[in-house]
Amino acid sequence: LHLSAVKLAELHSDLKIQEKDELSWKKLKAEGLDEDGEKEAKLRRNLNVIMTKYGMNGKKDSQLVDTNYIKDGTESDTLDDPRLEKLWSKAKTSGKFSDEELDKLWREFKHHKEKIHDYNILLETVSRTEDIHKNVIDPSEENLMKEEILHNKHRELKEKLRSINQGFERLRKVSHQGYDTTSEFEEPRVIDLWDMAKSANFTEKELESFREELKHFEAKIEKHHHYQKQLEISHQKLKHIEGTGDKDHLNRNKEKYAMLEEKTKELGYKVKKHLQDLSSRISQGLQHNEL
Repeated sequence: LHLSAVKLAELHSDLKIQEKDELSWKKLKAEGLDEDGEKEAKLRRNLNVIMTKYGMNGKKDSQLVDTNYIKDGTESDTLDDPRLEKLWSKAKTSGKFSDEELDKLWREFKHHKEKIHDYNILLETVSRTEDIHKNVIDPSEENLMKEEILHNKHRELKEKLRSINQGFERLRKVSHQGYDTTSEFEEPRVIDLWDMAKSANFTEKELESFREELKHFEAKIEKHHHYQKQLEISHQKLKHIEGTGDKDHLNRNKEKYAMLEEKTKELGYKVKKHLQDLSSRISQGLQHNEL
């Protein structure tokens, strides 16, 4: 796959979550609690996202490469959207951002690209399901359950589209005005969650509690970023030492690399699991608004 050390660690975390979700689903199915097949469909969709994200779906150039925003002075990844490319180009040449802020902004742009990618996969899934549904005339209870699945998927599409629109407006604002030093959160995923939480059916007390949890979550993400950087540095150092023939030095660095790799995997899993839990809570609050 030619994945970097960081990407391999992320793949491990994603597959670990997928495995855990599939084991939970098997238990539910054995108890007859997924009769409509909605949870199974979501599992398949999640696996499709993982395979596409890491270039395992058999399609060339489908991989979402995770690299720094600068590589020999140029971007090492594309945004696949003329509007995003134009915004990024303006921000990069505006002189309003330090190198560190540009790095952070590039992560926001790539996060937005991934959201669009995820939305398109879900849209394709819904379209296929609708085509099948239209060709079946069946008044049975099973057909009614399938209609409920479609309704839930349309609601999920609506939530994702709202998040994409909010995210684009934020990128447009930041690209033109620079970062607001009084901004509460910096991590793109946390900003998304906070914007959605403010639109959900939470009381003031619940919202304040959620805000505090997001602060802890952001600290966890920052810690994960730190270990990702250390892992990449260790990987580069290891490749350099392998060419020197110094076995003692090589063994010491292999041990350090293995420790960093394991810690990065562990933190990656915790971050993604926590993100799942927070997203689920917000989704429930948004659904309640529609009732």
